[in-house]
Amino acid sequence: MATGWAREGAVQEQIDSTVAEGVELARSRLGQAGESLEYCAECGDEIPQRRREAIPGVQLCVACQEAVDEDHRNNTAINRRGSKDSQLR
Repeated sequence: MATGWAREGAVQEQIDSTVAEGVELARSRLGQAGESLEYCAECGDEIPQRRREAIPGVQLCVACQEAVDEDHRNNTAINRRGSKDSQLR
């Protein structure tokens, strides 16, 4: 089904691209394996024992991990919600 100025299948391509991007981001975050650090790799603060046990291979304290997660949320490559087709609906 063609919509607006989009070619046939363009909407599904956007959906597939968004899902693939999300999966790639999740896989990159799972890449940590091995021994958890006792001290944060960013700031040097101690990482609590319970966090080290809960997340194998943890490298960052909670505060630094929150900053990294926020940065990932704000740095999406493409704003697909701002396409001309979505504005026409």
